[in-house]
Amino acid sequence: MTAVRVITGWKGLAQADRGAAVAMGSFDGVHKGHQKVIALAADAARRLGAPLGVISFDPHPREIFNPGQPAFHLMTRNQQLRVLGELGVERLYLLPFTAELAELTDREFATQVLHEGLGARHVAVGFDNSFGKGRTGSPETMRQYGEELGFGVSVAGAVGDDSVEKYSSTAVREALREGRPQDAAAILGRPFAIEGTVQRGRQLGRELGYPTANVALGDYVIPKFGVYATRTRLPDGREFAGVANIGVNPTVGEVDPRLEVWLFGFDEDIYDQLIETDLLHFLRPELKFETIGEMTEQILRDADQAKRLLGAGDR
Repeated sequence: MTAVRVITGWKGLAQADRGAAVAMGSFDGVHKGHQKVIALAADAARRLGAPLGVISFDPHPREIFNPGQPAFHLMTRNQQLRVLGELGVERLYLLPFTAELAELTDREFATQVLHEGLGARHVAVGFDNSFGKGRTGSPETMRQYGEELGFGVSVAGAVGDDSVEKYSSTAVREALREGRPQDAAAILGRPFAIEGTVQRGRQLGRELGYPTANVALGDYVIPKFGVYATRTRLPDGREFAGVANIGVNPTVGEVDPRLEVWLFGFDEDIYDQLIETDLLHFLRPELKFETIGEMTEQILRDADQAKRLLGAGDR
C-alpha cells in the first residue's frame, strides 16, 4: 500500500510537488465510480512517468452551499487516505474550499489551479463532473482547457449494475439510511465502516453480560437505526465478529446517535482506542423494550443470528 502525502492548497508548491497525473472529485466513499476515475489517472501516470495524485476539497462543497444539513460523510480522512493508498495514489491535493476558490470561473480554475498551481500533466474526471463558479465547467470544457494549457484529459463513463444505473455517494447514503448495508457495500466495493475512538458509556452491557464498545457517529451519514451483524478491526490488526446497535438506546435513556458494538469472544479494555466496524447485515430496527430483561433476551437472540450469518466464533 502506498503512503499518501497530503498537500494542502495549490499556491507556491515546491516543484517536486507539481507535475502529477490527477483524478479530480469529492471522493467521499471512494466507491467503484471514483475508482474508475482514479484508474484513468493511474494509466496516464504510468504512461507519463508521473506521480499519481487525487484532487479533493475541504470542506466538502455541499457543506458550504447547503449548510445545516444532516451529516453525510461516508468516511473519515484517515479511512480515505488508507483506501487511496490501496489504489496506488501517492498524493492527495486537498484544496481549501474557500470563497476565493468558489469564485473562480471554470477557466480560472483550470488555469490557476490545475495548470499554474499544480502543474498537472493529466486530469481525469467523471462523466458528470462540474467545476468552477456556478458549476459551469464540464468534461467537455476540461478537454478544451487541456488542449489550450497542455495537459491531457480523460473522462470516466458511468459505472453501475442492475440495481443502480450509476454508482454514486448519494446511492450509498440512501442504502445506509434504508438499512441496506449490503447494497452500500456493492457500490463501495467493500463494507461501509464506522471508525472512531471507543468512549466510556454506562457500562450497562458489561453488567448484563455483553460488554459493548461505544463509538460516536461524528460526521458520518447516520445509517438506519437498528441492529447489525458486524466485523470490527482493532489497532493491533485483530478482527472480531460482533453485533451492534446504531441509535439512541431508548430503553435505558436516549443518548446522541452512536454505535454500540459487542465483539464476540473479546473482553479487553480498549477505551480511547481507534477501532473500525464494518456494517455487514441489517438484523432489525431499534426497539424500545418495556424492561431491561426483555432487551437482554432480544440482544442474545440478535447475537445468535449474527453468529449464524458470520460464522460462530468468526474473527
